[in-house]
Amino acid sequence: MGLSVKNITVHYGKAIAVSDVSLEVSEGSVAALIGANGSGKSTTLSAICGLVPLTSGEIWFGDRRIDGLSTTEIVRLGIVCIPEGRRLFPYLSVLVNLKLGASLRRDKVGIEKDLDEIFEHFPVLRKRRNQHAGTLSGGEQQMLAIGRGLMAKPKLLLMDEPSLGLSPVMVKELSPVIKRINSLGVSVLLVEQNIPLVLKVAHRGYALKVGRVVLEGSMDEFKTSGVVRNAYLGA
Repeated sequence: MGLSVKNITVHYGKAIAVSDVSLEVSEGSVAALIGANGSGKSTTLSAICGLVPLTSGEIWFGDRRIDGLSTTEIVRLGIVCIPEGRRLFPYLSVLVNLKLGASLRRDKVGIEKDLDEIFEHFPVLRKRRNQHAGTLSGGEQQMLAIGRGLMAKPKLLLMDEPSLGLSPVMVKELSPVIKRINSLGVSVLLVEQNIPLVLKVAHRGYALKVGRVVLEGSMDEFKTSGVVRNAYLGA
């Protein structure tokens, strides 16, 4: 199922956080949302997840309108967010953190199968399964956050700044991970400031500036856009 965000506006008090924002994530695709801090990226994600109410506009997932639903109902529909900063449970083990990702599921056999698949994708997590999550490196914690998100069996995965705080080596490892997730049939909406990463993995992009979409298009259009080159690529 695809995601369709239609002309949404969100206020925090009297301040407008995003204004008339529209974007699409086609089923089976990777879309990217870029923008500087304070541009409205995380607010857009929060609106999709049901964490902040819309002032106006609509959000659809497939043929179901989801704005106004609770976050739990949205997760049950298959939309899962990996938040900025990972937000793991540092004093719980890697294994328990992963299983918490499946807390809304009741298929025990499927959960064990998916757990094995996560360990296949991220062998370091199998090795560290009994360690406290807080003892992992930054890159390992990001892998755990992604694994926890996948344990919820998402149809659409929202990733909020996954490269934040990672070393350049670990950032390079994110690209094949996102492509692998997408190859499993999971659609991805990637919120990211690392434009080289976005250009490697996304099919379509949207650029936000002060709460408004100022550019949308294919990655080829992003590569040649003066907006992107001047703001992000040092041209």
